[in-house]
Amino acid sequence: MTFALSADAPLFIVLNAASGSRDAEETARIIETVLSGCGRQHRMLHVHDVRRLATVAWQAVEEARMQKGMVVVAGGDGTINAVAQAVVGTGVPFGVLAQGTFNYFARTHGLPTDTETALRALLDGQVRPVQVGRVNDHIFLVNASLGLYPTLLENREQWKRQFGRTRLVALWAGLATLLRGHRRLTLEIEHGGGLRTMHTSTLFVGNNPLQLEQIGIAEAAALEHGRLAALALRPVGRRAMLWLLARGAFGRLGDAQEIQSFSFRTLRLSVLRRRRSHGRIKVATDGEIVWMRTPLEFTVLPDALNLVVPRAVEARE
Repeated sequence: MTFALSADAPLFIVLNAASGSRDAEETARIIETVLSGCGRQHRMLHVHDVRRLATVAWQAVEEARMQKGMVVVAGGDGTINAVAQAVVGTGVPFGVLAQGTFNYFARTHGLPTDTETALRALLDGQVRPVQVGRVNDHIFLVNASLGLYPTLLENREQWKRQFGRTRLVALWAGLATLLRGHRRLTLEIEHGGGLRTMHTSTLFVGNNPLQLEQIGIAEAAALEHGRLAALALRPVGRRAMLWLLARGAFGRLGDAQEIQSFSFRTLRLSVLRRRRSHGRIKVATDGEIVWMRTPLEFTVLPDALNLVVPRAVEARE
């Protein structure tokens, strides 16, 4: 279900300029050129220190609420997540100018990944409520995970800083992480009225059907019915891990015996036998790593985010 957006709603744009990269400068130039050229009221909020990202996001939300405008974020998955965290539940329209490597959230909802095209689509867009996932007090738009996957993400960021932000670099970083070995987690999981113990190297919870479809997880369809999809990897050796990676690349991961997958609306998770962690564990939400206290509570929030999408999206669907 979609609804119209005011044609003169001002834009409050949160731009992650912390890296000081030319990409951020070019994005800012494009935004100013397009909006000034069409006379659209706007305010650019540059974030030069990522530690202030959440504060600036809340500022943008408050100004948008007072002036009946929309909050727009320009950045990668982590930046989009941080700003969405402030927007969720407020009713403020949320626009995205995706600047990331994979852009799963933008692609799933039919948002252009070219900055100028995406911005012009926002100006004539409509609002569609979309679901988000939540683990404890953190939301996620694409996925949340614990175990091996957060480690892989940390290593991938190190590689990207050294060799550049490309998909090929991300692939090689993942291979290097898998070949180093990994620890096994013992989880106690409660959902659907049942309780079970699971041994796994990683637990991955998805809220993005495109990502799940690409690796061949059947539960991707459940996301269209207000659910999240969980994917757990049974403990395996390095050779088997590489074989599973290849299956995922060809969209056949869900058929592997080493994979357990299921869908849910709410899930409670405890991590057993981790005395040295003081009841905390690393969790990745849309690529950003945070320490969270256990037990972890996963839940789906239907229609929690008023996403601005191009008018043509409904016709394509």
